Amino acid sequence: MIRDLYNVRLRPAESITTPLTDEEERRFQAVLFSELGNKIADRGWVRFPAYTQEDRRRLVALAHRLTAHWGQRVFVEAEDQCRVRLYLAGHEVLPESAARA
Repeated sequence: MIRDLYNVRLRPAESITTPLTDEEERRFQAVLFSELGNKIADRGWVRFPAYTQEDRRRLVALAHRLTAHWGQRVFVEAEDQCRVRLYLAGHEVLPESAARA
């Protein structure tokens, strides 16, 4: 039996991501600034996933924005291929309980 398929479209490959619109990018940056900034302020560091070059670029830009906002440098360090760590001076080394997480 042959069936006709109507309104079927090819999906893009999984590795291809659609870029955010300017408005979506601004909103995402605002959420990162607020959420990650609060965590850094509370404990001195935060770990966040960064799967693409664009994700890493956003986190570096976030560190620069937080540095300008606080007047205290926020450092950026790639932990591995998928994680980036942002931290304040004095929090270079993770506490033992966080290192196992």
